[in-house]
Amino acid sequence: MRRALLLLIAATLQAASPKAWELSNFQDFIPGRLLGISLNQDGRLTVAPKTDTLFAPEDPAVWSVAALPNNAFVVGTGHRGKLYRIDASGKSELLFTAPEPEIFALAVDSAGRIYAGTSPNGKVYRIENGKASVFYSPGAAYIWNIAIANDGTLYIGTGNNGKIHRVTQDGQGEVYYDTGQSHVMSLVIDPQRRLLAGTEPNGILYRIEAKDKAFVLYDAPLPEIRALALGADGIIYAAAMGGSLAKQTAPAIAMPAATSTGSIPTVTTSITVTADGATPAPAVVTAGVSNETPGVEKSAIYRIRADNSVETIWTSKSENAYDLAYASGALLFGTDTNGRIYRMTDTGNLTLVVETLESEVLRLLAKDNTTLAATSNQGKLIRLSTAPGSTGTYESAVHDTTTVARWGRLSWQCANCAISIRTRTGNSARPDKTWSDWSDALTDASGSIITSPNARYIQWKALLNGSAAINSVRLAYLPQNTAPVVKAISLSAQAGAVAANILSTRAEAGSGSTTQPVTRAATEQIALSWEAADPDGDKLIYALYFKGEQEQTWKVMKDELTDTAHIIDAQSLADGRYLFRVTASDRTATAELVSNPILIDRTPPTITLSARPLPNSTIEIRGETIDAASPLKTAEYSINAGPWLPIQPEDGILDSMTERLVFNIPAAPGQERTLVVRATDSGNNAGLSKLVLR
Repeated sequence: MRRALLLLIAATLQAASPKAWELSNFQDFIPGRLLGISLNQDGRLTVAPKTDTLFAPEDPAVWSVAALPNNAFVVGTGHRGKLYRIDASGKSELLFTAPEPEIFALAVDSAGRIYAGTSPNGKVYRIENGKASVFYSPGAAYIWNIAIANDGTLYIGTGNNGKIHRVTQDGQGEVYYDTGQSHVMSLVIDPQRRLLAGTEPNGILYRIEAKDKAFVLYDAPLPEIRALALGADGIIYAAAMGGSLAKQTAPAIAMPAATSTGSIPTVTTSITVTADGATPAPAVVTAGVSNETPGVEKSAIYRIRADNSVETIWTSKSENAYDLAYASGALLFGTDTNGRIYRMTDTGNLTLVVETLESEVLRLLAKDNTTLAATSNQGKLIRLSTAPGSTGTYESAVHDTTTVARWGRLSWQCANCAISIRTRTGNSARPDKTWSDWSDALTDASGSIITSPNARYIQWKALLNGSAAINSVRLAYLPQNTAPVVKAISLSAQAGAVAANILSTRAEAGSGSTTQPVTRAATEQIALSWEAADPDGDKLIYALYFKGEQEQTWKVMKDELTDTAHIIDAQSLADGRYLFRVTASDRTATAELVSNPILIDRTPPTITLSARPLPNSTIEIRGETIDAASPLKTAEYSINAGPWLPIQPEDGILDSMTERLVFNIPAAPGQERTLVVRATDSGNNAGLSKLVLR
C-alpha cells in the first residue's frame, strides 16, 4: 500500500490576463524582413547603407567579380558563360562568351589582363586588348578559383581532382600541389607569398609553402572550405559550409538553391560575447530552424590566428556563408537567406548590414569604400555605399496569440524618432488576402492604440527615416479566454494515512465505463483527486458532485475548492454504485469530467454450510454464499487452521453475487475437526463460516 500523492498544482494567474510581446535584441528582430534596414548585435534597427543595382544581366547568376583599373569591374556569369566589363556608372560591355556555361573564377593581373576560369571542361582564358584566347587547360572538370602572385604567376584551384596548378606568364603550367581532395574551392596568397587553399569534401585548409610541401592549418568539422579572406595581424578567415546538406558530386556553388524572397525566414539567433584579455573576442552567433538536424551546423566562419590557433566566430543552422571580404577593420560575409550581408568588426561586433532580397550573395568585393555583392537568382551586381539610405522598412515576423485576441497599445523605444508603424491582422498563419489591410500609421512611440481587427495573428512594419533607430518594440494584447480542461479523476480508499487502492478515470475517447470498486479500509475514508489545466494559465475553482447509479440528480458534495483533492467519510455513502463529477471554472468558462461508476462495498458475503457422509469414506460439504453488493471473486476452505485450499463453485466460475459451493473432504473416524470456509467479494470484503465435523 502506498500513500496517495496529489501532484497537480493549480495555476495562479487570473483569467484572460493582458500579455505583451517585447522585442529588444538581435534574436527578437532577426526573424523579420529587413527592407533597407540594418540590425546590430544589440538589437538596434537603423536605416541600412544605400544600395543600387550596378548591373543586372539576363543570367541566373553572377558567379565571379574582379576589380579593373579606373574603378571598373569585370564579372563572370552562369549558365551562359558570359564575361562583362562594368564601369563605375554601371555601363556594361560584353567582353567574351565562353564555350563553357559557367565562369566561376576571375582574376586581373597588374597589367590589367583578365583571366577567366570556366567549367565544366575547365579552361583558363586570357582576355587582353579585347581578345580572348585559351591560356591554360589543366585537364580538370572545374576551375573554382585563380590567384595571381606579384610576379604574375597564376595559381589555379580545380575539381574534381583537387589539384592546384602553377602557371607562368608564358602559359607553361605544372601541378603545384595535389591535395588529395575532390575540389579546391578557395585560394589566397598571404603576405609571406604562401598559398592558402580551402578544400572539399573533408574541409581541410592547407598552407602551401613550396611545390608539394604543405601544412594543414585546420581540419574543419564541415566538409567544404568555401571562402578565405586575410585580416589584420596575420589573421585568416575561413568560411565553411555543407554540414546539413547532402553530399554532391560537385560543390553546391555549381547549383545554387533558389529561395523565395517573399517569405519571412523562421530563424532563432543567439549571440555570446566572451572576453579575451582586455579585448572582447568576436561574437558567436548561432541561427537555427526547426527542420535542421539538431546540433549540426549548416555553415560556420573560423578565425585562424598567426599562432595557428582557431576559433569559431559564427555558426548557423539556417544560412550558408558563401563568400568573405575584409576591409577597414571588419569582416564582411554574404549568405543565402534573402541575400544577407553581415559585418563583424575585429572586436566582435556583428551587424546584419542589409538584405539584398536575392537568393544568395555568391561573391563579395570590397574596394575603395565600396562593397560589391554578386548574387543569384537572377544574377545581379549590387553596390553598397558607406552612406545610409534615406528610408528603410522593417517587417516583423507573424506573431501568434494562439487564440483570437483583443489588441492593446504598440509602443517603441527609439532615437531620432522619425518612425511610423502600421499593423495588420488575420486568422490564417500566413498573411494572405483574408488579412486586414495595413492600418493607418501609428506615430506615438509612448503607446498607440492598435486599430486592426481582433484576430489570432498580427504583424507590424516600421518605416524609419534618415538617422532614426528603434531599440525595442512592445505590443500588448488580451487573449480570448480558453475553457479549462478536467483531465482525470482518481479515488482511493484510505486506512488512516495509507491508501488501500487508487482508481482513476481519464478524459479519453473509447476508455469505456467499467465499474471500479473502492476497497474496504480500517478507517472509512475515500480520497478523491483530479487533474485539470487551463490553457491560459488561469486560476481554477472546482466543485464536486455525486449521485447513485439509479438516481436522477447530481448532489453537491463541495464547491469553491481551490485544491485538487477532497476527503469523503465513506460511512456517509451506503453500499452501491456511484458516479462523481468534477467541474473546473476560471470564472468565465467551465469544464467537467464524470468518473466511471464507482462501487462502494463494505459488507462481507454470508455463507451457510452443511455436511453429509458418503459411502466411499468421504464427506460432502455443501454451501451457499451471498453478497449484497458485488460479485464474489474467491472461495476457499481450511481444516484445523491449516492452509487455505480453493473451492470451485457448482457452475465452475465465481462471477455472481450468489454462488453454490460443493466439495468433498476425506472422512476421519473418531476425530473432531473444524472446517472454515472463506468467501471474498469484489470489494475485498471477506465472509467466514465454521462447521464442526465429528
